[in-house]
Amino acid sequence: MSEIQAVVGAEAQELADGRTLSNRELLRALLRKPQFVVCSLLLLVFFAMAAVPKLFTSVDPRFCELGKSRQGRGPGHPFGFDIQGCDYFANVVYGARPSVLVSLVASFGIFVLAGSLGLLAGYFPGAVDAIISRTADVLFAVPGIVILIVILNSVPNRSIWIIVGVILVIGWPGGMRLMRSTVFTIRNREFVLAARSVGVPPLRILRKHVFPNAMAPLLAMTTLGIGGMVGLEAALTFLGVGLQPPSISWGSQFGVAASYRDTPHLFIWPALFISTMTISFMIIGDSIRDALDPKLLR
Repeated sequence: MSEIQAVVGAEAQELADGRTLSNRELLRALLRKPQFVVCSLLLLVFFAMAAVPKLFTSVDPRFCELGKSRQGRGPGHPFGFDIQGCDYFANVVYGARPSVLVSLVASFGIFVLAGSLGLLAGYFPGAVDAIISRTADVLFAVPGIVILIVILNSVPNRSIWIIVGVILVIGWPGGMRLMRSTVFTIRNREFVLAARSVGVPPLRILRKHVFPNAMAPLLAMTTLGIGGMVGLEAALTFLGVGLQPPSISWGSQFGVAASYRDTPHLFIWPALFISTMTISFMIIGDSIRDALDPKLLR
């Protein structure tokens, strides 16, 4: 028994070393991609804008002069003014926080929820798998955007955290399916069977052996999906079921711009920020997916 435990321990250590080496190789591969570096720097700017907007503007976004309503750019006001005469650059800067928070928190929550449920469904075939998979099938059967609109429309006071919570409720099935199928291919590998044979608890096996070797596809899928979350938050607010005034967001700016089509700068600037942030996330997701692809690493 002690010999088996030694073998299991040695193999687990070998796997851990392999993962460390893979992480280093992954970082080197990503840093060799100019598009990954550029997009990462752009996202750092967006994160700083969301965390500390006063680094980018000292103007109060809610200080308005109606006499300047919808005016174009001028000295000290590079984006012009909104319909209430508020500095539009300050509004766009302060509008970054909801988009960043919703995209990152919702994506991280979906990764954790989908990863956990996928681990359980893939490792415990039978009742556990059936319950999780059938629940996912029910959510798959109804269009997600419809569920979002119906639920959020029934909530009187919508905050960022309520929107994130509703997205989590409907957003985990796809990632769970991917994680489940990956766990199916790993659960009968030699190192997992060896760990079972010496009585290692199932949850420890999942945490130490299965999850680290099954997370790569879900991680790539999550990073690709972050960009979509940015657009989703903007779409929900534009449709009137997202954040409510006095909250400032890029989506709410879209909603206002739709009623003033003769004032293009009200649409151009939030659209530019949303598209830049979305494309940056997607390029980073593509880069991570390509770097994690075993065929490309050979």
